[in-house]
Amino acid sequence: MPVTDQRQPSTRASGTAEFLVTLCGRHIRVKGLWLGAAGLRVGRVALDVGPGNGGAPGTWAALSPAEARDLARLLLTHAALAEQNPPPGAAASAPDAR
Repeated sequence: MPVTDQRQPSTRASGTAEFLVTLCGRHIRVKGLWLGAAGLRVGRVALDVGPGNGGAPGTWAALSPAEARDLARLLLTHAALAEQNPPPGAAASAPDAR
């Protein structure tokens, strides 16, 4: 049976951006971003990870539509895995600090 956390992050809208507030208070904002001059504009999806509760600095990324879809796929895959019980003998691992 999947293990679920009864607490849920909240999702909100602010102007043209949507954001998620994680359980630790970090804001993750997602919005469209258009770069370039008229006629040569390139669409991107901007992902802005704000500072955490302890004041740790945030970061951001501007993704192409294909990159945003790939990220969504990875997030959904790992969310499904996280809801499952860990396999026997699995060691806990920390997130990659890259």
